[in-house]
Amino acid sequence: MVHEKNPFVSIVIPLYNERDSVLPLFKELQEAIRGLPSYEIIYVDDGSNDGTLESLKELQGVGILSFVRNHGKSKALEAGFAEARGTYIVTLDGDLQDDPHEIPKFIAALEAGSDLVTGWKVHRKDPFEKRFVSKIANGMARMLAGSSVHDMNCGFKGYRAEVAKGIEFFGDMHRYIPAVVLHQGYRVSEIPINHRERKFGRSKYGMWRLFAGFFDLITLLFVRRFFDRPMHFFGLGGLAIGALGTLILIYLSWLRLVDGLTIGN
Repeated sequence: MVHEKNPFVSIVIPLYNERDSVLPLFKELQEAIRGLPSYEIIYVDDGSNDGTLESLKELQGVGILSFVRNHGKSKALEAGFAEARGTYIVTLDGDLQDDPHEIPKFIAALEAGSDLVTGWKVHRKDPFEKRFVSKIANGMARMLAGSSVHDMNCGFKGYRAEVAKGIEFFGDMHRYIPAVVLHQGYRVSEIPINHRERKFGRSKYGMWRLFAGFFDLITLLFVRRFFDRPMHFFGLGGLAIGALGTLILIYLSWLRLVDGLTIGN
């Protein structure tokens, strides 16, 4: 880590049970960002229980944030963004599948005017089930959130610092950061990146993530459309229920007045 008050770029890496990837990733990072004017590397250990934190403490010149228990990737990113001091912030996953040598491409896109640059794993090196779940999730997100990004949940992203620090995380909303940022009026771009097979550990994704992601997407849509006018959402439901209750009341009144029947009968 190059020690400066305001480094050119902050590299934020969330980790959960990636002990064997820590040292190889650090060596690759040092090679990939050697040419940058200044930088800092911040690892966020999200409550790992496999010795990841102990491996991180062996590294020299890096920042380490650690959670006592697993809070999820959104909270890990939020903590990393709050700590970052760089003009630009680049995030990548800690499983070695993201190639650190692609970092200069993100910086170049940000320098060219983008506020958020997200990676696109054109040739994914993941098992079929993970690619299948991701394809469905990305399709739903593009359709419902109005974003053209192909790989919305890609962990390899570049941000202007003010954009990253302005994101409000809730649930697992890291999946839909491009849609959130686009809705805020920022410029979002996408670049193809090299993707690699996982060498160590196992994936944290599965079919449950598809359902959880869908519910988070619905939450995102609600917040985007009704956060500052909740009665537009709840009022419609209230009117519908009120109308149904009125019809039932009229029907019961008709039975009482015309046929002499009571509710008890």
